[in-house]
Parts: sequence; structure tokens; C-alpha cells
Amino acid sequence: MSEDVIVDCAVRLIGHQGAEALTVRKLGAALGCDPTAIYRYFRSTDDLLLAIADFLIGETLVGYRPGPDWVASLRELGLRVRDGYLRHPRVAAIAAARVTRRHNEFRAVEMGVALLLSAGFSPADAVRYYRAFIDTVLAHAALEASYAALAPEVRSADDRSWEETYNTLPKTDYPAIGTVRRHLAEEMAGSPFEDVLDLVLESLARRV
Repeated sequence: MSEDVIVDCAVRLIGHQGAEALTVRKLGAALGCDPTAIYRYFRSTDDLLLAIADFLIGETLVGYRPGPDWVASLRELGLRVRDGYLRHPRVAAIAAARVTRRHNEFRAVEMGVALLLSAGFSPADAVRYYRAFIDTVLAHAALEASYAALAPEVRSADDRSWEETYNTLPKTDYPAIGTVRRHLAEEMAGSPFEDVLDLVLESLARRV
């Protein structure tokens, strides 16, 4: 038994059963131990949740090495966050908004702020824009992960609605939709993540 073993088990349980799996009773059963043993490693289930959130950040940073191009480095970091959330969509849905106060989060903040300082931003602006960058990334990654966690038939129905439902709307009532309707199925059913990421980074580059 160790913190890593418990976190790994919790990640798998949440992946299969959702957030309701994060209980000491279910974890104890999955680990084959008395549930109270978990409290030797974590003060509470919320303490465990923070460790799980930090685990996601740690996965994101595996093999990540910021380079001299700060825009490219931030872009890679953003894509890594999205990929990590899509690997664990149910975990991401409950972990995205938390401040872990742990090692992997410290590393991520250090690298992100350092990249913005290297670009020439003042300390205050480096923090301000790091938050704008990472909150945008986390919000859109969490949204995409929430969608990925839906049942396949629900996702399929949502995707079809852009073509099947929106194509039936009368243009007299919805003139803007009528003008763009042939683009809706293609654009709205996909992910805007990379477009949003590039918009943020282009804006930052103009503000240096």
C-alpha cells in the first residue's frame, strides 16, 4: 500500500464508475484492505481528490521540456493538458477546478510562469497571463472531457442535431443560422480547442 497505489486505484474506479466511486469503502474493497487504512495516507477523500488532480498534471508533464520558443512551448503544454483530460474524462470533470498544492502543480506553474517571464512580461503580467492561459486551457479541456464521458448514443444524437435539427429551422425566424447552416454540422460537432488555444497565444504574443 502506498499513496501512488491508492491514487492509481482511485483513477481506475472513477474511470469506470464516475465520481461516486471516490469513497473509502469502494477504494478499500478494490484494494482488498480495510477502508480505514486509506486514512493513513490521506486525511480525507478531498485530500485524495487533490492527489488525483496532481496525478493528472504529472501525466501531462511526462517528457515535457519547454524550449526557447515560448509560444510553441505553451501550445504544447495546452495540448498535453487536453490529451490528459481525454485519457481520463471522468476524473477531469471533478479535478479541473482544484488547486492541488502539490509537487506536479508547482512544476507546471513554475514552467508556465518562467516561459512568460522569458517572453519579456513583467512579473505581475506573467502571473496574470499565465492564469488567463491555463484557465482557458483547463476550461475547454474539461468541457471536451465532459463530452467524451457521455454515452456514445448521447454524443451521436448531439452531433446529428447540428445537421438534422438546425437544417429544419426557418430562415425567416433565424436568418443568421440560415446563412451559416451548411457549416454548422462540420464546425459545431468538432472540437474548437486548438483554435481557442491559438487565439489566446496570438493575443499574448501581441501583448509582449
